[in-house]
Amino acid sequence: MELDEITITRAIIEEFTSDFLDCTDTDVALVGGGPANLVAAKVLAEAGVRTVLFERKLAIGGGMWGGGMMMPRIVVQEEARRILDDFGVNYTEYRPGYYVADSIECVCKLGAGAATAGAKIFNLVSVEDVMIREGDAVTGLVINWTTVGLQKLHVDPMTIRAKVVIDGTGHDAEVCSTVARKIPGALSVIGEKPMWADMGERI
Repeated sequence: MELDEITITRAIIEEFTSDFLDCTDTDVALVGGGPANLVAAKVLAEAGVRTVLFERKLAIGGGMWGGGMMMPRIVVQEEARRILDDFGVNYTEYRPGYYVADSIECVCKLGAGAATAGAKIFNLVSVEDVMIREGDAVTGLVINWTTVGLQKLHVDPMTIRAKVVIDGTGHDAEVCSTVARKIPGALSVIGEKPMWADMGERI
């Protein structure tokens, strides 16, 4: 069969647009495609919750790709080992309570697990703001293509509605910080603390 480039173009546009339209009114919208939100997306989707995740960068995975100081290995404590098992991530026990996994394998399997469960993942989409309605309720997100922000283009964003918004933007807590700024007194964002693995990684 001879492939037709126009058919390929139409397939990409039509299939993407169909998925994207379905996600304009959803149950849960997750901001950030790091490991925490990928795990949350899988759990939610498996429970039958309509779930969409927006990642502003080209690749999901957050900072996990680089492991520790560009050595692609991560260390997981006993309490989180079940997450590795759930996603089928290989690991070895370094010492009792310390499990070492390949960070690249881990990101790939977290993403595959979330997508296979039914979560929709859109990369290169930035969240500019939140939708707020009566009673100071956060009811959705204001989104735009990441390239619009990078190029400082004057392009209006669009919105999606969600019953629940989850901030998975890491140390910056960007969505929570936006809510705290827009609704004084609604949230107290603690922010990033000094590195303390035992405290920071508690489940």
